[in-house]
Amino acid sequence: MGKAKSLKDKLYGAAVLKMSFRLRGDEESPAFKFVYPGVLRDLELEDDAVERYIVDNREAVERAARGTSPVPGPRT
Repeated sequence: MGKAKSLKDKLYGAAVLKMSFRLRGDEESPAFKFVYPGVLRDLELEDDAVERYIVDNREAVERAARGTSPVPGPRT
């Protein structure tokens, strides 16, 4: 069994997923509306917390969502 993810890791993953859809203008797509709520439920996160994480870490989240550089990981 793998190591349990920290809250920051969970927020980072959900934020990158959400940003990847946002950058394509697909937040209203059926795919996003199906996948994202399931991710929130599985990771036991609230969308408000993911949005705050995006605001606080926008550069790293956008970079990861674009796949333009190695993921530096969440900031503390």
